[in-house]
Amino acid sequence: MPQPKRRHSPGRRNNRRSHDSLKPPGLSVCVECNRRVRPHVVCKYCGYYKGKKVLDVDDV
Repeated sequence: MPQPKRRHSPGRRNNRRSHDSLKPPGLSVCVECNRRVRPHVVCKYCGYYKGKKVLDVDDV
């Protein structure tokens, strides 16, 4: 197997790693309570999913 002739500089290494950072999760707005929730997941505050009540949530 061939081996690299020279080391990659730190700048080239960092450019390669520039897309490895963590991104904030994409959030959508619940149509019932207008809170930010993850998409395709039942809202844990009101229990609605796609405009329908699917989970009983007791208000605390």
